[in-house]
Amino acid sequence: MRIERQVIFWLAALLFLGLFLYMFSAILLPFVAALILGYLLDPVADRLERMGLGRLGASLVILAAFTIVFILLLILFVPVLLHQLAAFIEGFPALVTRLQTLAVEQGGALGERLSGGLMEKLGIDANLSSSDIKDSLGKLVSQGTSYLLSFLQSLWSGGQALIGIFSLLVVTPVVAFYILLDWDKMVKAIDDCIPLKSRDTVHELANEINIAIAGFLRGQSLVCLFLGLWYGIGLSLVGLNFGFLIGITSGLLSFIPYVGSLTALVLAAIISIVQGWPSWWLFVLSMVVVGTGQFLEGNVLTPRLVGASVGLHPVWLMFSLFAFGALFGFTGLILAVPVSAAIGVLVRFAVRRYRASPLYGSAP
Repeated sequence: MRIERQVIFWLAALLFLGLFLYMFSAILLPFVAALILGYLLDPVADRLERMGLGRLGASLVILAAFTIVFILLLILFVPVLLHQLAAFIEGFPALVTRLQTLAVEQGGALGERLSGGLMEKLGIDANLSSSDIKDSLGKLVSQGTSYLLSFLQSLWSGGQALIGIFSLLVVTPVVAFYILLDWDKMVKAIDDCIPLKSRDTVHELANEINIAIAGFLRGQSLVCLFLGLWYGIGLSLVGLNFGFLIGITSGLLSFIPYVGSLTALVLAAIISIVQGWPSWWLFVLSMVVVGTGQFLEGNVLTPRLVGASVGLHPVWLMFSLFAFGALFGFTGLILAVPVSAAIGVLVRFAVRRYRASPLYGSAP
């Protein structure tokens, strides 16, 4: 009965944690962000302590450096992003109209060339009128826009983004400072509560979880930063409208496997075609920037910075991000990676225990 009681206890604890997150998800964002920030910066504080600084001094130095970097980012990048975002929103109807016009003109010409033989042999009606093409494209664009606006609205309302952003700017640095200051004490207090007979196993699991979370968060954050700057600066240099906005957005979305690169590819392709038509030169340059970034991500950055030992499968990670985002808003998006990494480690541990048990090795 000991195993059954343990399973019941942990299931009840998991249910309580999920209920707690669901009930207080609207106010947990700055605290969760501060907890993750303290976790990521703890090795830096430990290194400063080894250099002779006390824990208080190390925490103050890190907080001051983080504040300075954050203010510089606000001064240098936020005005450019806001300007391009406003211009993109203002020019979006004209962009859609121009895209529809190009699709009608080039689609009609392509249909005329194909209708002579190939499409008829395939049994496909290529005699589509310009109005049919325009109506179909218009419906597709309107549906895609409505889906995107609904998704953004759900994130905004579900996470109470306005309050959340204010809390991130004001509350998170303060909470992160105290968490960083008392990190070792908190870890020791939790460790003292672990039963002695299970302490070695828990330490082993905690070490695996730490490797998975730290490897992915620190490594993937550097990858996202590099890709955002690469796409943003590169697309801006080749003259693409909204290039910096596309690059930074794609860099942030690169935290989700393949989503950031696909976003950069699609947006850069569409805007470069509309902006540079009838010349293909801007499209080629934009694709060179995006393709080079994808090559560096897949062959240089991810293998070196993230590594293959993290244990987070892309499908599992994408499911976790969407599931936690739908349940808990922005707080869920922040929690998705650490929780999914921990669940992955625990599942692999359970599978190892199962394969080592008599239940797996006994004859039917």
